[in-house]
Amino acid sequence: KKMKTIILSLTLVSILFAACNNNGSEKAVSDSTASVAVSGEATENKAPAREILAGYLKLKNALTNDNDKEAAAIATQLAKAFKAVDKTALNAEQSQVFTDVEADAIEHAEHIAANAGDLVHQREHFETLSVEVYELVKATDAGQKLYYTNCPMHNNNKGANWLSETKEIKNPYLGQAMLTCGLVKEELN
Repeated sequence: KKMKTIILSLTLVSILFAACNNNGSEKAVSDSTASVAVSGEATENKAPAREILAGYLKLKNALTNDNDKEAAAIATQLAKAFKAVDKTALNAEQSQVFTDVEADAIEHAEHIAANAGDLVHQREHFETLSVEVYELVKATDAGQKLYYTNCPMHNNNKGANWLSETKEIKNPYLGQAMLTCGLVKEELN
């Protein structure tokens, strides 16, 4: 498992390194993961938050399934994904947003990771983490359609939001107890 993480990290670093070293003079053809020049060289990472978003969505799904241990393991990987982002691949606006959310997001992911056995506490940190990831996704290209969804009952009816890859409501704050509680507030492309 550690080797898989190392290989994934090296692959991501290689892609980002290649993206940073191209002078941008070649016409690019876009796909969902990166722009690839006609000659085959990577030109620019079009979804710099993609690994973060993938980890976040796995974390959301673990909380939806009331799986505190899986949530803790995924949160550890999510914190590493934040730390691994090559900030030089971000434009000025993306870099500012990333800088604004990075430390808090890592802290919340680490708290989720450290609290296996305490879904309530994990969900408290997921609430703030969701705000951070939403801001990052808004500033960068997520590479997929997302739904910003609200649970009006979480936190003594104060409510909380989360990002989802599906329009179908699967509530990470109330889990299996009230799986379909919530409504889509915004669609992100």
